[in-house]
Amino acid sequence: MEMKKIARLVGLLGCAGFAGHAAASGFQLLEQNASGLGNAYAGSAASAENASVQFYNPAALTELPGGNVSAGLTLIRPSFRFRDTGSSNAPAAAGGNGGDAGGIEKLPNFYASWQLADRWFAGLGMGAPFGLKTDYEPDWAGRFQTQLFEIKTYNVNPSLAFKATEKLSVGVGLNYQRLEALYQRQAATMSPLLPSSAWPAVQNTQVTLDATGEAWGWNAGVLFKPAPATTVGFSYRSKMFYNLGGTLKSTNQLVSPDAHATADLTLPDTYILSVAQKLDERWEMLGDISRTNWSSVNEVPILRANGTLAQTLETRFRDTWRVALGGTYKVNDQWKWKYGVAYDQSPVRGAEERLLSLPDNNRYWLTTGVQWAADKTTTLDLGMSYIYIPDTKVHAEHTSAGQGRVVGNYDGSIILLGAQLSKRF
Repeated sequence: MEMKKIARLVGLLGCAGFAGHAAASGFQLLEQNASGLGNAYAGSAASAENASVQFYNPAALTELPGGNVSAGLTLIRPSFRFRDTGSSNAPAAAGGNGGDAGGIEKLPNFYASWQLADRWFAGLGMGAPFGLKTDYEPDWAGRFQTQLFEIKTYNVNPSLAFKATEKLSVGVGLNYQRLEALYQRQAATMSPLLPSSAWPAVQNTQVTLDATGEAWGWNAGVLFKPAPATTVGFSYRSKMFYNLGGTLKSTNQLVSPDAHATADLTLPDTYILSVAQKLDERWEMLGDISRTNWSSVNEVPILRANGTLAQTLETRFRDTWRVALGGTYKVNDQWKWKYGVAYDQSPVRGAEERLLSLPDNNRYWLTTGVQWAADKTTTLDLGMSYIYIPDTKVHAEHTSAGQGRVVGNYDGSIILLGAQLSKRF
């Protein structure tokens, strides 16, 4: 399998880092390949085009004979622009709109699969199921609630699949995941414990939480082929339970002395039901419906080592649904055209619960892409997506905590560009 080349590719992906602003709702990253991007990830758990299918459904590995490798990169360009309509940070200066809180991020992936025996298949995947980054200008109106918020995940996922019959396959995987979180904001504008003469020093104090954690989870799936032209896939990815630990640092030790800090976070589990239906020799239709149990992310208290509460991130997320419909058209033996649309429900309940570090709302996907078969064993996928985010209202009232009141609207959108190279041996 040219293992030296594969090893070098794994190393390059590791150096690139698994980060990126979430293109799916909340801070979930669906972009675990670029081959599904053109279809808006419709049919993700049923369409086994390459080894990356194991992330969405490990049972689909049984559709990949021999050895396979697949690697890709997705560029994510979110845009989140705030418009102030009545914020107040009294007695601090009101501040500006914060510029564009988005930026270009990259999300690489790597997968390999092997046929161990007639009915047994194994796989290995590396990617990032969750990620988030918002970065505002230093003097913006919401600086006492957030300036920089970043979450990175690194996921390693070995899988095993068994072809029970010609129509039914099952698969299971183990997930090791690492999470890195970075959260910066200015200290609260005022405190009843401090004289007013001390407020300017407080307002110029930056507080930073830098925390990491590790977690284990699992995923499983089934693949059913009731007819030669019909494939149905169902899969599940478990929750990930994190106990994050790190440092809470301050630029003013009198205002907020440095301390060790901890935070508990439970990332949600996800169910996917997919269908792939061949209509004829050229057309194939794909469908997807998924549920993500975001209610596991309710409140995230950040505690100092002495047990005192530094801050609580009041997320109060709700469970969400995502629906996608797409298809492919085989132009000739070398080229396929892909297309898709999707509706992605936000876990944020409303303007009062919306965090400035995650100005999320329902999302609408419009995607297209092409697949080029360079030869009988090599394919290259190119995909792109425009994600429309409706006008997003926010009313973040934290005056009692000294963090001000931020009221306004966000204009948001996301552009995705991806490429995936796959090889069969």
